[in-house]
Amino acid sequence: MISVNGLSVGFGGSFLFEDISFLINVKDRVGLAGRNGAGKSTLLKILAGLQKPQKGEVSKPSECTIGYLPQDMVHNLGKTVFDEAATAFDEVKKLNDAILTITHQLETRTDFESEAYMNLITHLHEAHERLDLIGAGSIDEKIELTLLGLGFERGDFTRLTDEFSGGWRMRIELAKILLQKPNVVLLDEPTNHLDIESILWLEDFLKNYYGAVVMVSHDKRFLDNLTTRTIEISMGKIFDYRANYSKYLILRKERKEQQDSAAKNQQKYIDKTQILIDKYRAKANKASFAQSLIKKLDKLEIVEVDSSDNSGISIRFPPAQRGGKVVVEADNVKKQYGEKVIFSKVEFLIEREEKIAFVGRNGEGKSTMLKLIVGDQPVTEGKITLGHNVRIGYYAQNQTEMLDVEATVFDTIDEVAVGEMRKNVRNLLGSFLFSGDDIEKKVKVLSGGEKSRLAMCKLLLEPYNLLVLDEPTNHLDIRSKEVLKSALMKYDGALVIVSHDRDFLQGLTSKVYEFKNGNVKQHIGDINEYLEEKRIEQLMDLDLKEKSENKGHPSVSSGQKQAGASQNETDLKKEAAKKEFEEKERQEKELKNLQNQNSRIEKEIERLEREIKTFDEKLADPDQYQAIVNDKTTFSKYEDFKKKLSLEMLKWEELQGKLSAI
Repeated sequence: MISVNGLSVGFGGSFLFEDISFLINVKDRVGLAGRNGAGKSTLLKILAGLQKPQKGEVSKPSECTIGYLPQDMVHNLGKTVFDEAATAFDEVKKLNDAILTITHQLETRTDFESEAYMNLITHLHEAHERLDLIGAGSIDEKIELTLLGLGFERGDFTRLTDEFSGGWRMRIELAKILLQKPNVVLLDEPTNHLDIESILWLEDFLKNYYGAVVMVSHDKRFLDNLTTRTIEISMGKIFDYRANYSKYLILRKERKEQQDSAAKNQQKYIDKTQILIDKYRAKANKASFAQSLIKKLDKLEIVEVDSSDNSGISIRFPPAQRGGKVVVEADNVKKQYGEKVIFSKVEFLIEREEKIAFVGRNGEGKSTMLKLIVGDQPVTEGKITLGHNVRIGYYAQNQTEMLDVEATVFDTIDEVAVGEMRKNVRNLLGSFLFSGDDIEKKVKVLSGGEKSRLAMCKLLLEPYNLLVLDEPTNHLDIRSKEVLKSALMKYDGALVIVSHDRDFLQGLTSKVYEFKNGNVKQHIGDINEYLEEKRIEQLMDLDLKEKSENKGHPSVSSGQKQAGASQNETDLKKEAAKKEFEEKERQEKELKNLQNQNSRIEKEIERLEREIKTFDEKLADPDQYQAIVNDKTTFSKYEDFKKKLSLEMLKWEELQGKLSAI
């Protein structure tokens, strides 16, 4: 679908990537990987046609359409949410106009057998196909379903886009892209500002999407659930893996080990050759031999080894001061802004060393509850009580906006550090990847991720026994999130956290409080157990509705029969829900089994490709070619490898069909 050929992009004399080539096929699910600054976002912009490469080209068919969601965008204002989303269907008007024009030409022309006439028929057919794909007949319904899936409520549809925050405006732009149904969707950090329910909806949508998807994301679970291919940008090159993010990490480690081994062997060869050169270059009768060795070394292609990205936050929270058993107690809490009630009758208890997650759709009051706990806002009714000797460390969503933009990185920490910590400011900043000249940078020139790390660094200056964190992983890359999670798991105080990152929350918290429709409900367990519980609740939803309807029915003389019938219906619905759940479980097991088979086949394909490549390199060497061809056993082995590779590729293609079907 899209062909990238010999692409090169550089800044300041060095290349982000050089002479890279790859294909994006129909239905590909590609994750772009690489350290920060490797060029992932730049590559997306080039694919979208918004930036030109210094060399190379991106080719695509004329009918191929591309939708691109950048991290930072310019938003259109002055329209309602629904009307702005409806601009996605501007293409419908253009297609209808084109159909009218072509139809008129076909009716008035008489050159029925000419190439031009046949081209008109082809264009008319393509226009009708595109209209069918977009679904022009159900535009309003599609807009509504997409906006609801991304977290909007029906009451939001008539509100102006000007009233929404940047995160919600980003959702409108995402809705427009999804509604346009381009052949290729390019997404740069699409889960930023999405809550867990919206991320799950987007996952389901993209899994079944008819076209190709290429994305950059720091959400590991999102990548693992969606992608089947990972393209890594490293050392100016690309490495293409037929695997999701987690499998890519394993394969990358194996590749690094192979590179290390090849580099060591090559260095041994170079060292031995150099000894021979030094030994014979001064001898007249061996000088020509020494020169031939020198030429061989000059032509030798040096094995490059990926530089390991061992950088990452290295932190440990200070030991928490001892406090009372109860850290926070909420008693019949209500919060209201004007006429709008955010939540009411909320009660919960957080004890020492407990780790709690607040989850729910955006706008349900999670961040508001954090502000009530830390005392930034008053409760409308009820009360929130802090336990004995509780000291709170608070990381707000807008924490980075509270930093003094004119201060340097060093001054930001130095001005709040006291006692012994004043002596260790540089070491503390170093653990957050601020070293050398970085500590003299002004805050205003820092990236979003750097500002987040600096704000988090301030939390380590005092030994808090309650950490209240509101979306602390925004702008952090996957490695930094893993190290932060590790530090929080070792933290010996209480933790209350709002996050939409399922992988980050998994195993971190022991309770989940769900904010929904003005209520707060407790779920015991971590995020995975909560999501599984929600899934079962959704399967049983029909049964709960039936019970609710039966409560309103009047009793009659044959009440026992009616009750029995209702009970039978309820039992049948329960049984149906149970069977549906069991069927989904069976499908998940089958999917896992197929994925394991897929992984084994892919590893075997890679092994065979390495073997064939080794033979090809030998056959390309005139000194070895004749010996291999003459040796029937060796050459037969080479042919066997190629046959096995063809068979494995057939197996892999068949398996992809089964995976797609599931």
